[in-house]
Amino acid sequence: MGKRKVLLNALTVAVAVTVVAGCSSNNGNNANAPEGGNTGNNKTNTEATTEGNTTTEAPKSELYELGKEPLDLTFYGNYNWYTMPQWGKDAASKWIQENKKINITAIHSGGNAPQKLQTMIAGNDLPDIIWTDRGADFDRLYEAGLLVSLDEYIEKYPNFKKWADPKMINMLRSADGKIYGMPNYYTNQPNGNAGYIVNRKIYKALGEPKLETTDDLYAYLKQVKEKYPDVVPFETGLAKEGNGIDQLFSAFKEDNFSFTRYWAVPVGDKFESIYKDEGFRESMVYSAKLMREGLMTQDAMTQTEDQIKEKILSGRVAVYASVDPMKLAMQADQELSAKDPNDGYFFIMPIYKQGLDPAKIYPGTYNMLGWNMAAITTSADNPEAIFAMLDWMTGPEGSSVQMWGPPGPDGYWDGFKEDSETPNFTARYGDDPKELIDIQAVSGDMIWVGNTVFLDSKKSEFEATLPEEKRNWSTNWQYKITWKTQGDATQFVNLNPSPDSPEGIVAQSVKDIWLTARAQALFAKSDAEVLAILDKAHDDSVAVGFPQYLEAITAKWHSNQEKMAGN
Repeated sequence: MGKRKVLLNALTVAVAVTVVAGCSSNNGNNANAPEGGNTGNNKTNTEATTEGNTTTEAPKSELYELGKEPLDLTFYGNYNWYTMPQWGKDAASKWIQENKKINITAIHSGGNAPQKLQTMIAGNDLPDIIWTDRGADFDRLYEAGLLVSLDEYIEKYPNFKKWADPKMINMLRSADGKIYGMPNYYTNQPNGNAGYIVNRKIYKALGEPKLETTDDLYAYLKQVKEKYPDVVPFETGLAKEGNGIDQLFSAFKEDNFSFTRYWAVPVGDKFESIYKDEGFRESMVYSAKLMREGLMTQDAMTQTEDQIKEKILSGRVAVYASVDPMKLAMQADQELSAKDPNDGYFFIMPIYKQGLDPAKIYPGTYNMLGWNMAAITTSADNPEAIFAMLDWMTGPEGSSVQMWGPPGPDGYWDGFKEDSETPNFTARYGDDPKELIDIQAVSGDMIWVGNTVFLDSKKSEFEATLPEEKRNWSTNWQYKITWKTQGDATQFVNLNPSPDSPEGIVAQSVKDIWLTARAQALFAKSDAEVLAILDKAHDDSVAVGFPQYLEAITAKWHSNQEKMAGN
């Protein structure tokens, strides 16, 4: 399932943990040095590091000092939709550029990430950092020996090993027992922004009807179409990435943790074809009905992010469902409500089919490993310096700069309290949020190793002291709805087989069938045609080896369960 990752995540408690990151021989403290490693710069002072409840002194000469010299590196986001904002243009990255002397040059996918990655691999022209999903592409890079092991650096630098949960660390290890990527938005508590937002002005004008079940939603969208012909009743966002229609799938199935990312659903102790799942079939019939009747955005499969943004910010959307509606909605609510206090957007509890338990409906999921991975490639001249940057970014100062902008009395935070990890938020945080919203609108695409535990616990502690009208819009709705309604999918992460394996080759064929079938079903002319398309997709998938693939991901699922149990 495609994802835009959230810039604000879970309400979590900051817990210092001891993480022993060893090499495959499990010797604990002396993992093999990554290829191309550099011990950094020599200094004479010492720096305190914390492991569990013990404070030790690590010679600072062993740590690379950010800001001592320019650090120039290249970065590639391995997604069709992702375009990295220009480094140094926004307030946060400008501060990092000026104070830490970090300069990052983006390499863009050009809308064709698979081809771009293959070209870079074939030409031996990899960037210093690749930001990608855990799974096929990451495994391909690992198996080709193109990634730097991070174990030695994790043990050496203070932040990631402090904030990462040991169970999560175990889940990160590759087949050789080592770690090759740092996760983004890792956590140990519920988080996420998936769900439904509603246009406040239109909702009030239509009498604020009950909006809980799929029947309620259908009736409401029909009202919108009748009364507001220039408004999109139901906006999906990038439906080609699963947005919107995956949220509708969640409405028809309790305990739906895997959604459509594996083209399969867990049944008992194994994965079975999604095409035969009753909840999925109902959801596609429902989605196609919305499309046929003009209740859903008609260009759901072809629209761009800019087009979606324009509709949301102009208030021309009645209901918007996505894996992360927060980013656009928070900006839109700020602008619309400034002009009219009755305008803007608000979240509703997840839509569900009548008869299902709403407490078991999850429009989105979270997992301890968060979203994706930042990996350092063997092309990097100084991988330790790059890791030092990532470790800083995932620590208190780096996290605070990226999320709340540059520190200072005129900013939103000004240094730290005595514990050295709680920001001193300024009065401006509650009084003048406009620039903060602008900062966070960019930071969603610039945070690559987000520390959910730190970010959410610190902002939550502070915002709990503010009156509701001064709380950040997004944090308010995370408190009330989104964090409560995400499912824990940790056991279902990283199930895809290696792309070069027999099962991986099958997976690519199955994916091609899936993408075609989902688009066809969405634009089907009748309920019967939807079901016929799904049945054919199942048969076509079986013909290319679907059962073999299902067995492979089932085995990986059970392996995850064993790792989580400590086995």
